[in-house]
Amino acid sequence: MAGGNGGGPGGALGEVPGELRKVARVVLLDPQDRILLMHGYEPEDPDDTWWFTPGGGLEGDESREQAALRELAEETGITQVQLGPVLWRRMCSFPFAGRRWNQDEWYFLARTTQTEAAPTDLTELERRSTTGLRWWTSAELSAARETVYPTRLAELLRTLLDEGPPPAPVVLAPEIV
Repeated sequence: MAGGNGGGPGGALGEVPGELRKVARVVLLDPQDRILLMHGYEPEDPDDTWWFTPGGGLEGDESREQAALRELAEETGITQVQLGPVLWRRMCSFPFAGRRWNQDEWYFLARTTQTEAAPTDLTELERRSTTGLRWWTSAELSAARETVYPTRLAELLRTLLDEGPPPAPVVLAPEIV
């Protein structure tokens, strides 16, 4: 996953290997309740692809909310958003771009009417490992045969749309690849 990606990493390559990286991700919904996902791949193996939510690592002393909005703007160009609550939290660990990434991810709900999306400020790693953006309906996501992170995203999105945000963040099972 690219520098800010879903199942994958994001951010500075100089981070300490093995260190737990704090990540903010965005579950961005448009007025039709479609979710915006990024398409990424392993730089050394372009056939190894997946879809993931925008987001990435915190920089400096920024909050998770600030990181979520910054990453969303950089990766999608979308700045007209209403950031909502944290929906889910997930610990994950995976190999990507020649190293292991260990992440503590928080997924924020966000809404927008701005549906035109294009990256504005990708890192070098993100440029080498992402191929675009796509709005997905819940039905399309449920029917997808492609890899999506987090792995239960279709089910999580359906529950969110049916029941609304949870009263407290749901802790997802760790994903270790």
